Amino acid sequence: MDKFKVAIVVPAYNEEATIKQVIDGIKQYGDVILVNDASSDFTEKRALEAGAIIVNHDTNQGYDNALNSGFIEADKRNYDAIITFDADGQHNPEALSEYISRLRNGTDLVLGIRSNQANFAEWLLMVCSKYKFDWQDPLCGMKGYSMKIYRDQGYFDSYGSIGTELSIFGLLNRYSYVQLPINILKRKDKSRFYSAFLSNFSVLRLFIRLCLL
Repeated sequence: MDKFKVAIVVPAYNEEATIKQVIDGIKQYGDVILVNDASSDFTEKRALEAGAIIVNHDTNQGYDNALNSGFIEADKRNYDAIITFDADGQHNPEALSEYISRLRNGTDLVLGIRSNQANFAEWLLMVCSKYKFDWQDPLCGMKGYSMKIYRDQGYFDSYGSIGTELSIFGLLNRYSYVQLPINILKRKDKSRFYSAFLSNFSVLRLFIRLCLL
């Protein structure tokens, strides 16, 4: 039987302080595709030293476009499944074993449920997604996808969905899915991809879109 090939896609913007440790913790589970979103620090250098496949953006394009680039690269390399993983050290690498087991056994979509959540805007979004899909935590950055679901939609994101559009596609079209609790560590600094204002604006925009589905 051929080996089940997993790509772990990590979007990163100025994460030199954590990125080598993150990659060292996850590379035993699959090939790491690091999307360097025009970082101005040593993120790319540290990731190369840790053994990641690097996809570089010449200009900063944001979280969803970084994931888009990672998925395109994984598709070119013909992986069987893709798992998204944050660069800031908040995700526990040990959770990858269960994700991979579920994907290998035919689940199309593995959705993480964070151990600690959320401001008011995120809470509103979770209420809506729970009502619409019984989806408990749409903004968890650790999600797993079969390559089939990605190829069936044909892209990862088209409107800046904060990493949710492909999952919504799967839920709407009744692909197999599972939700798994994961432990989250609090990061010590601010998000590189979103300011507090932009984060809340993006979440509220996604909330409205979900409510209209």
